Amino acid sequence: MSVFASLVADLADLLAPLFHASAMAAAIVLVTACVRLLVHPLSRAAARGQKARAKLSPQIAELRKKHAKNPEKFQKAVMELHREEQVSPLSGCLPGLFQLPAFFLLYHLFSSSNIGGEANELLDHKLFTAPLGGRWADALGDGGLFGASGLLYLALFALVAAVATFNYRRTKRQMAGAALPTGDAQAPGAGAMAAMTKFMPFMSFMTLFTVAVVPLAAALYVVTSTTWSAVERAFLYRDMPTGAGAMGAATAM
Repeated sequence: MSVFASLVADLADLLAPLFHASAMAAAIVLVTACVRLLVHPLSRAAARGQKARAKLSPQIAELRKKHAKNPEKFQKAVMELHREEQVSPLSGCLPGLFQLPAFFLLYHLFSSSNIGGEANELLDHKLFTAPLGGRWADALGDGGLFGASGLLYLALFALVAAVATFNYRRTKRQMAGAALPTGDAQAPGAGAMAAMTKFMPFMSFMTLFTVAVVPLAAALYVVTSTTWSAVERAFLYRDMPTGAGAMGAATAM
C-alpha cells in the first residue's frame, strides 16, 4: 500500500503547479482515469460478449419453452449453448472486478492514520476545504449542509444523481425489452426475472449511498468511475438491441 501511496503522492506533486492545494484530488481523478483506460479492453470484450449473448436470445427462448417444467435442464441447456457459441455469461462482471483493488487501496489509504509505521500525510490534503480523508458526516458537522464542505458534497451528489438518472432511463428501456414473452410466466426463473426487471433500474442510485459513507478520496474515485462508465457504455452499447446488456449498465462502477 505504501508503494501506491508514494505513486499517488508523486503524481500530486506533478500536478501541484496546476491545481495547487487540490492537486491530490486531481491525482486521484487521474489515477481513476488511468485505471479505466487499463480496464477498457475488458469493457470492450464484455460488450462483444453481451452482444453475442443477445444474438442467442431466440435460441434461449426456445430452450425456455422446451424445459418449462424443468429448471435444472433449462440451466444446463443454456450453459451448453454458451459453451458451444464460446460466450461467457460472466464477461460483463470482469471490468468491475478489476477496478475493485484500486478502489479499496484508495479507501484504506485515506482511512488509515499510519502508513508504513509513519503518520499518514495524505490525510492533510483537501479538495477545496474538504479533507480527502473525511466523510459526508464530517462535512455536516463542520459547517452543516450548506457549509463549504457540505456544498462540495451536494455538488458530488448532484453529479452522481445525474449519472444515475441517465443510467436509470437507459436500463429501464433495456429491461423493458427483456420481459418474458406472453405465456412464459411459469418459465424457469420467471419470478426472479420479473423481480430483477423491477429492481435493476434503481441500482445506479446506490452510488449515492457509497459517496456518502466512504472517505472523500474514495468518493472521487467512485464519481469519476461511474461517470466514465456511463459515457463508455453509451458508446460501446449504442447498437445494442433493447433488452440486452442491462445488467452491466446498472451495476457498472
